[in-house]
Amino acid sequence: MDAIIWITLLAVLVAEFVNGWTDAPNAIATVVSTKVMTPRQAVFMAVTLNILGTLSGTAVAVTIGKGIVDIAVVTPRIILIAMFSLITWSSLAAKFGIPTSESHALVAGLTGAVLFYAGPQALIGSGWIKIGYGLLASTILGFGLAWLISKIVIMFSPLLNAQKSRVVYGRLQIFSSMFMAYNHGMNDGQKFIGIFAMALVVGGILPQFSVPLWVILLCSMTMGVGTSIGGWKIIKKVGMQMVKIKPWQGFASETGASITILLASLLGIPLSTTHTINTAIMGSAGAMGKSKVNWKIAGNIVLVWLLTFPGCALIAYLTALAVHLIF
Repeated sequence: MDAIIWITLLAVLVAEFVNGWTDAPNAIATVVSTKVMTPRQAVFMAVTLNILGTLSGTAVAVTIGKGIVDIAVVTPRIILIAMFSLITWSSLAAKFGIPTSESHALVAGLTGAVLFYAGPQALIGSGWIKIGYGLLASTILGFGLAWLISKIVIMFSPLLNAQKSRVVYGRLQIFSSMFMAYNHGMNDGQKFIGIFAMALVVGGILPQFSVPLWVILLCSMTMGVGTSIGGWKIIKKVGMQMVKIKPWQGFASETGASITILLASLLGIPLSTTHTINTAIMGSAGAMGKSKVNWKIAGNIVLVWLLTFPGCALIAYLTALAVHLIF
């Protein structure tokens, strides 16, 4: 087996590790910020539920692995360049405490490399439609469901005093954060499983695209290790600076985001869990009024989201050009 295959598979695992590292806040930012769980408890919960979620199915993995670009034109070099683009972008954003979409970074990096080597005809339209659905769901549905759940909670808030409210919603938030962690693995974890399986096919290790159990286990455990490190700068920025979140808001945002991610996962739609939970947090806080959200921080986060796709695609394209000129 050529060395490039091993390097490519290792790069996918590194990207999966970064995915767990930078996306850990998706599952635990709210529950840590509200002090319902300690950071250690939250990380242990997130690692366990992320892994279980990853094992729950392969619909998203199949979409990513053979539904976005024509696998016939993909080479180990293309996958390696895509992983380099994702790792570079996500690591830089995490350094500044900004949550990015590994989903968009993954698709963008793969697209940039494929465009250089094979042109736009290698892109699969039906897969891109799913990406579009995921973008709408992660921003509109996540925000809307969290806003609606928050309004329902506010409606019934006179029935509970402040102390009892914290106890009740603190307990509910534990379950909603578990639900969020599970669904994060169910969607985000599967994306890198799909890429790993794609690398096995183009490397000649698998005769056709499939997702073996050992691939699921290897990738899920790798993501779990990344999650165990956690992105604490991101947690602080999202759950303490962008919004001063309370237990009932954590419950509402996690529940709204989890429902959105679950529906997308069952339909094989890869969406950004980062977009989903962050817009859900905005929706939950916004239900109390516009002043409850630090829109400057929220705006900076959204700006990075908008730049992720062209930024990662450009990094991949220029990297492919540099590799082509050198080798």
